[in-house]
Amino acid sequence: MEQLRIAVLNAAHRDENTTRNFRRELDASLAEFDATDGEVPDGFDYDGAVVTGSRSSVYWDDEWMQPIKEWVGDAIDRGIPFLGVCWGHQLLADVLGGTVADMGAYEVGYSEIEHYGTSRLFDDIDEEFTAFTSHSDEVAELPPGADPLAENHYSNHGFRKDRVFGVQFHPEYDTKTARELVHRKDLSDDRRQSVLEEITEENYQRACEAKLVFDNFLEFVREVRTENVAVAAECEDATATVGRSD
Repeated sequence: MEQLRIAVLNAAHRDENTTRNFRRELDASLAEFDATDGEVPDGFDYDGAVVTGSRSSVYWDDEWMQPIKEWVGDAIDRGIPFLGVCWGHQLLADVLGGTVADMGAYEVGYSEIEHYGTSRLFDDIDEEFTAFTSHSDEVAELPPGADPLAENHYSNHGFRKDRVFGVQFHPEYDTKTARELVHRKDLSDDRRQSVLEEITEENYQRACEAKLVFDNFLEFVREVRTENVAVAAECEDATATVGRSD
């Protein structure tokens, strides 16, 4: 089976953990672009796209964000499926007309999250599941027409609009990434120690269930590609028929 071609917009400010994590979790042919350097794909010849987390806020007036938002908007208009993670979740919501804001708190560590509905993104994931989180911004208002998919007492943790999916939590994190993030955050000594004590192999294994969102997204992308191929074939047949009748 031909591998899917996925564009990865990496907004993690050259954090090597992000590259490693997404390459591990996405079973596809990946083309990675340094979003914080203003890099965007040259065209739209991809089966799907993923937008990573970031240390930035979507509502900051950083010069590098504008070309990313423009390419993402154009790609969505062309029907390319998207998955956004944390900052990527917020960026997709912003591009689609939602509202991102500081939520007045910082959620970090392994959190309990609940998903609802029958979204394919959460196929085979328990209704209540564990995932690593790190964010102080939230999608405060979903884009018009978007469906909420998951939440906890902090914020929305997932939405879908047409072929676009976003998750606030970090299904890609391993324990190395989590520990390094906690060490560089501005936390009190007590809170830092408390969160570090949560980063155990047991909690990581519990959170691995959330990684299924990557497989589920890629399966959705395969279905979209199959549909596109079928439509293209029908158009070719119709054109050939018209040509013969002439």
